[in-house]
Amino acid sequence: MGNISAFLDMGGYSQYVWPAYGLTALVLVVLLAVSLKAMRARERELGASERHRRKRREDRSGRQDET
Repeated sequence: MGNISAFLDMGGYSQYVWPAYGLTALVLVVLLAVSLKAMRARERELGASERHRRKRREDRSGRQDET
């Protein structure tokens, strides 16, 4: 148990080390959330763009068959 206490005390610097670890973890979680949100938005944009492109291609091929 003494080893765990010594580790958690960080040689007297625990008041600086643990908040730094906590802040780093928080920043990483926020960065992950922002990145996932942006990725999903880009995927939606790409899907809409692909559907629009496919529709335009179908419209063109339909008009060419009529003439």
